Amino acid sequence: MLELRNINSYYGNIQALHDISLKIEEGEIITLIGANGAGKSTTLMSISGIVPPRSGEILYKGEAIHQMSPDKIVGLGICQVPEGRHIFPDLTVAENLDMGAFLRRDSQQIKQDLDYIYDLFPILADRRNQPGGNLSGGEQQMLAISRALMAKPQLLLLDEPSMGLAPLVTRQIFGIIKKINQEQNTTIFLVEQNANLALKTADRGYVLETGRISMQGKATDMLKNKDIQKAYLGM
Repeated sequence: MLELRNINSYYGNIQALHDISLKIEEGEIITLIGANGAGKSTTLMSISGIVPPRSGEILYKGEAIHQMSPDKIVGLGICQVPEGRHIFPDLTVAENLDMGAFLRRDSQQIKQDLDYIYDLFPILADRRNQPGGNLSGGEQQMLAISRALMAKPQLLLLDEPSMGLAPLVTRQIFGIIKKINQEQNTTIFLVEQNANLALKTADRGYVLETGRISMQGKATDMLKNKDIQKAYLGM
């Protein structure tokens, strides 16, 4: 579904990604783990067109997208939930969700998708008329994911969905991520510092160290890997 081929991305003269190559098959949950500053968010932003790669290729369903603008990439069915959530705090929950469906014209399906969102996150239904900025951190994360789902993505990019959340809320969010993957057949690329939970949720994983892929494999195998256990799982 998605393939990165030798991607090199920069911030000014500083290189953040070095020859990154990875593949995501349709229907998978793939996780990218690594320390702070490893380049995980940059990888997602390169896919989204926010930090266009200076060299290499990004193919989505066989089509090159690495020179496309972010809005065109969203139109293809790729949507990112950014680190820090970045909801619209002064808009209501309902208005935030409307913004997610901004590019769509299928009004009847939009209504059905909204009903699905409110079933998935009942707290958002209860607070649909409240400003997004009044929600708790966990509720804002639910809203950020829901806003992205309203764009009807085929590939959902999640950047640190557990950041700043209590363990109970984190487990709830990850349960929902798995549910979205299974019920909506949404392919998910998950960037996450909670390597243990990420690998338990994903089908396959990649490890990113200082802008380079250092390891990859089945998530179940990576959980048993001694180097990963020592570096990322606190074992």
